[in-house]
This record gives sequence, structure tokens and C-alpha cells, in this order.
Amino acid sequence: MSASADSLTDHIDQNIEAVVAFQRREWEQTTASQRYAERVGRWIGRPVYLVGILSVSVLWVALNVALRALGHTAPDPFPFEMLQGVLSLAALVTTTIVLIAQNRQTKLEQQHTHLGLQVNLLTEQKVTKLIHLIEELRHDLPMVRDRLDPQAEALQERADTLRVLSAIEQGGLTEGSVSGNRPADNNPAAGRSG
Repeated sequence: MSASADSLTDHIDQNIEAVVAFQRREWEQTTASQRYAERVGRWIGRPVYLVGILSVSVLWVALNVALRALGHTAPDPFPFEMLQGVLSLAALVTTTIVLIAQNRQTKLEQQHTHLGLQVNLLTEQKVTKLIHLIEELRHDLPMVRDRLDPQAEALQERADTLRVLSAIEQGGLTEGSVSGNRPADNNPAAGRSG
């Protein structure tokens, strides 16, 4: 195996180890109740949970109707108030567990987004520096005809993240555009008919 292949493997191994360490740290910081809620949430998220609830409900209704038809007293006659109470409690518990799991996932996604942003900004800075160094090298080499390259000059400038964010917001690529506020909706001229 060549030295560059070893280097690539080392970089990949380091990246994987960093991700595993990050996940391990997150898992260690998770409380026992959060872990339990996530386990229950994973079970609730399976189709078997829905099938189980529906099956129990159908069996309960069938049992009560059959007992009533046979002349016996049904434990939960129509409109099945006991069943409604149990299903309401199950819905409350299910919703709460799902929200707990979603909150933790949202926190993790925000951390990943911030980490990605930091890595992207660092990458942009490195690329800008490389372009700057290459341009200096091009100007210093006697055999290279010195020419003006406006694109290379522009790329040497660091990106102004606030201006980029402002342009994204003005372009309608933020949450507002998802809820129906398209750029044309915000433009008073777009609504006028000619």
C-alpha cells in the first residue's frame, strides 16, 4: 500500500473515531429516563404498535358486543367509555414520548448543523488562502504571463456570511418560504396586474 493510501486511511480512521467519540459523548450525557423514553419511542414507532392498539380495540368492542348479545352484562357497554379512556391515556403517553425523543433529536441536529457550519467556514477560509497563495505564486513565477484574473481576485476575498444569510432570506430560502411566503408574495410589485 502506498504512503498516500495510508494517509487517506489514517484520515478516514480519524474522522470515524471523531464521529464515534461524539456519539459516545452524547450517549453518556443522556439521562436514564431519556434513554428509556427513546427505547419506548422506537417501539411505539413500529407498525406492530399500531396493529396491537387496533387489535385490542377491535377485540374489546367485539367482546362487549358479544356479551351483550348473549344476554350477559358487558364490562364496557356502548359507547365504550372505558376503551375511550384507555386509548386517550395511550395517546397522551405516546405523544409525550414522541415529543421527548424529538426534542433530543432536534438538539443533536442543531449541534450537527453548527458543526457543519463551522467546518464549512473553515474550509472556505482554507480555500481562500490557497487561492491567494496560488495567485502570489503565479505573479512571482517569471515563466507565467502575469495577467489579471478578476474571478481569482474575487475568490481571494472571504465570504461575508452575514451578506450571504441576508441574500438567502431575501431570496425566500428560509422557513418563511416553506410556509407559503414565496419571494413573489413579499414583492408588492408582483401582486399588481398590468
